[in-house]
Amino acid sequence: MTFSKHLILSCAATACLAAPALAADAVARLSGPDGAEMGTVTLTQTPQGVLISAEITGLAPGGHGFHIHETGSCAPDFGAAGGHFNPGGKGHGYTEGGAHAGDMPNIFAGDDGKARADVLNAAVSLDQGAAGALFDGDGSAIIVHESPDSYGEDAMAGGRVACGVIESG
Repeated sequence: MTFSKHLILSCAATACLAAPALAADAVARLSGPDGAEMGTVTLTQTPQGVLISAEITGLAPGGHGFHIHETGSCAPDFGAAGGHFNPGGKGHGYTEGGAHAGDMPNIFAGDDGKARADVLNAAVSLDQGAAGALFDGDGSAIIVHESPDSYGEDAMAGGRVACGVIESG
């Protein structure tokens, strides 16, 4: 079995040490379907990939799918964000043929509804024209789902509970 090139730290916000501050190259401000602010995701280009740091509130306790989606739009039902970011045409999940560049490990919210996570995604880039560039013609978005991702070929993370368009920092 092969695994995606992702490294993650995920924990309830109250039980997690603060990550060292790096200058963010991009940011996604998350909001819920009702427009309520739910947190911020910062993206920083590193020589090994993009470090994605999330601080999110207002989630149900437990696991949530956490993905980069193919279109930089959070229209009313978040459907405009499209599917997972997948410039390589790979399958979904952590399978032999996968994963999408936008597939990332689940995040976990504590009983207080807060989640904090750091993910190093080696399959994406903030550099325009690079392989896996998030700033393509229609941009990209971060989506948080209501349930944990299945990590299998069939995406089963439930509805979309938060969305943020990735914008230059």
